[in-house]
Amino acid sequence: MKIALINENSQAAKNELICATLKSVAEPMGHEVFNYGMYGAEDPNSLTYVQNGILAAVLLNSGAADYVITGCGTGEGAMLACNSFPRVLCGHITSPLDAYLFSQVNDGNCIALPFAENFGWGGELNLQYIFEKLFCAPGGGGYPKERVEPEQRNKKILDQVKEVTHTDLETILRNLDRDLVKGALSGEKFKEYFFANCKCDRLAQCVKEILGEA
Repeated sequence: MKIALINENSQAAKNELICATLKSVAEPMGHEVFNYGMYGAEDPNSLTYVQNGILAAVLLNSGAADYVITGCGTGEGAMLACNSFPRVLCGHITSPLDAYLFSQVNDGNCIALPFAENFGWGGELNLQYIFEKLFCAPGGGGYPKERVEPEQRNKKILDQVKEVTHTDLETILRNLDRDLVKGALSGEKFKEYFFANCKCDRLAQCVKEILGEA
């Protein structure tokens, strides 16, 4: 599984810590981690939590990433921004229990973490335990086990609802403010990672047009 990490401007200083913690858990499980930044507080390619949502949607809809780890100060803004887009199901996660239940019950593809609120002594340990429980088993396994069938049924219904309530991502990207979208896709390593992993030619072409490379 390809896992993308995205940090926004208020918590960019923690990017190295978050990425190292994520890699320490995910890579031994056979997953790949791609750090899309921000790469520090002084990174010139600044991202807001709204742009985190745009970038997460581009990565997930194109197949360039299978899962997105993002967040902000409280995690709430990033979660709301991500859930504004089609084919992104983002949970607000604060504990290992949240992570496990979101994975097993809701089978999402994105989480938003609070990187400032209650992130004090031992914060990196909580992150480690969250990542362990998030990826310890394939998503959608259900909890408790006797609830597997209705939980999986409800997830399929939610996916169908989102297909109706959201338009396609290409249309969304072209209708959004061009500078807002371009800023979300201008990270130092975005083009290197995205175009190497993108599985959707239409979205790749759309991104090239937005970046002025078509």
